[in-house]
Amino acid sequence: MHTFAVARAVHGIEPLVATEIRRSGAGVVHEMRHREVWFDTPGTAGLPALRTADDVLLAAAVVDGIGRERSALRRLARAARELDPGPLPAPGAAGLEVSASFVGRRNYTRYDVEDAVGAELARPARVPYHSRRDGARPPGGATAWRVTIEGERAMIAVRPAPRPLHRRAYKTASVRGTLHPPLAAAMGELAGLAGLSAGARTVLDPCCGAGTTLIEARALAPGARFLGFDHAPDALAAARANAGGGGACTWARADGGRVPVRDGAADRVLVNPPWGRQVPPLGLLAGGLGPLWREVRRVLADDGLAVALVHDDRLPRGLAVERAVRVSLSGRHPLIAVLRKE
Repeated sequence: MHTFAVARAVHGIEPLVATEIRRSGAGVVHEMRHREVWFDTPGTAGLPALRTADDVLLAAAVVDGIGRERSALRRLARAARELDPGPLPAPGAAGLEVSASFVGRRNYTRYDVEDAVGAELARPARVPYHSRRDGARPPGGATAWRVTIEGERAMIAVRPAPRPLHRRAYKTASVRGTLHPPLAAAMGELAGLAGLSAGARTVLDPCCGAGTTLIEARALAPGARFLGFDHAPDALAAARANAGGGGACTWARADGGRVPVRDGAADRVLVNPPWGRQVPPLGLLAGGLGPLWREVRRVLADDGLAVALVHDDRLPRGLAVERAVRVSLSGRHPLIAVLRKE
């Protein structure tokens, strides 16, 4: 028996999530939507291992005919009221909460959707529904439901896990500008890390921050060697704390414009440069990112790949763009650029 599951994702990387689902054997993909991948899975045990997904939910209902008018709220409420509770997680004493989102303009708000569905879900279970309408935060332990609407089709789904997938257990330390873990995992997917042959392969991040990119890369290529450099000591301390023990990752202080690695030593370079928004460029990068891109090109093997998060479409010189993926992140729309030596 297969289970209908929904993987939530950063907008733009839905195809990468679908690729990971197929490659890992987590399920059979049958539809991609805005920030969602719908798939059938033979079992839920492997779902927490999906790294490019923000979250994975179990679909409880798909509801058609959800238009822009407020009558859609009654249709959603009826669908929630008629759910079969058999295959769903049992509600806990802490009650339940609902998070809703939709694409396009509607004559109702996300809070209207949440309250319409949440009240009906809570009634038969006789547990409290925790509304977010007045800015209240649901208590820990509340069962998390989600409603998404695109076009005239809505999905009602529930999270089987106690927290979203993007909240990584390893991430105990952070710094400003730290990268969203599923996005870092997507960069590793685009770098082809899962297909790296066994051996002394080197993956390098010249602006490693709290280490998220290389820690996610390590999950894809556990046999590789990982080198992380940063100008800020507090970032390196966070990276060491997050990476834990073991010798797979080496962290060292260095300027992104002068990386202490020999020419052509890196099979893959993953980098989220300091763009001057949350993190100011320091050292040789204070005057611009030209020195960083020169170093990336220098340390990259002739057959290697660099994957960079590029803001304002400022693509580096000296590197050819093999692929570019536009993503939505914190209200901005950077590119994940896959680069080779020209």
